[in-house]
Amino acid sequence: MNIGIHAKGAFKYERTGVEEYVYQLLKHFAMLDESMQHSFLLYTPFFKETLYLPDNFLVRQFYSPFFWTKFRLSMKMLFDAPDVLFMPANFLPMFYPRRTVATIHGLEFEYYPEAYAPSHLAYLRNGTRRVVRSAKKIIVPTNAGKDALVKLYKADPNKIIVIHHGVNPQVAYHHRYPPIDEQYILFVGKLEKKKNVQNIVKAFAVLKEKYKIPHKLVLVGSPGFGYHEIQKEIDGTLYKTDIVLTGYISQEEKESFFKYADVFVFPSLYEGFGMPILEAQLRQVPVVTSHIPGIMEVAGDGALFIDPASVEQLTEAIFTVVSDDAVRTDLVAKGIKNAQKYSWFKCAKETLEALTT
Repeated sequence: MNIGIHAKGAFKYERTGVEEYVYQLLKHFAMLDESMQHSFLLYTPFFKETLYLPDNFLVRQFYSPFFWTKFRLSMKMLFDAPDVLFMPANFLPMFYPRRTVATIHGLEFEYYPEAYAPSHLAYLRNGTRRVVRSAKKIIVPTNAGKDALVKLYKADPNKIIVIHHGVNPQVAYHHRYPPIDEQYILFVGKLEKKKNVQNIVKAFAVLKEKYKIPHKLVLVGSPGFGYHEIQKEIDGTLYKTDIVLTGYISQEEKESFFKYADVFVFPSLYEGFGMPILEAQLRQVPVVTSHIPGIMEVAGDGALFIDPASVEQLTEAIFTVVSDDAVRTDLVAKGIKNAQKYSWFKCAKETLEALTT
């Protein structure tokens, strides 16, 4: 079978979210014995050798100065369509084969539309409607995501398949010492409004003022929509000099920050999955995160859950973790056990089955 994949995200060096998802799927498709009987056609406007691919993975590179998916990929589908097309996010080209499978990672934009630019919000809604209406199958990463899709978009539950994402294993790194000298609280993710980073900064200020904790706050990630509000919050706190902004960093650098963190905080307003939670759990870092359906499903019992709208709850949960060794030990043990249930091999195997059956 010829399996076409919208693969451009896999060929970026700086990957987050959907880009990391398609990268990991390609990497692990290539390791599956079942893949040898298929040809994988990887559609992309650019190509960088970010991973090793065997001979049955064929890069199909074609350029367009704008609207690559909507126009250039559509023409490819019109005149040279594969047996099945896999779209790793909630959008489709104008033309596509009857057998098309798409992944919808989450519906954050419906629950918190104010966290999106109007044009991007319209794009996501239109794309999701087309996927629900036209895709042969829809992959979602959580049962909560499936329920939301059925409720908000009246999607046919019979064509929705729940396939959990994997968790990135630890990679070798060469930092023998902590990346910063002081103890620190860690956040990893895009610095954007929907990640609720402003409340992290507010909680940190209370922790410094009320509890006199010695910690720094490390925010790992590149700026996203609403970053100016986050920067304004940082600039307005008395503890600005205790906040470290790293920007985007390599996986090796991220390993070092995880290794020495006292607590990982992820009070997102809504998440389709929440991969950084599992990364922290696997690396034995206690997690404080949001009491919302998708995150609770993924984090299991290996986290302290808080109302993401409550700065007070976030503050007290962080202080509990950094001050109570028994709580830390319990969260770490439960977190490791939970994270070990998630595998990119399993995700790739189940996704390949969805594409070929």
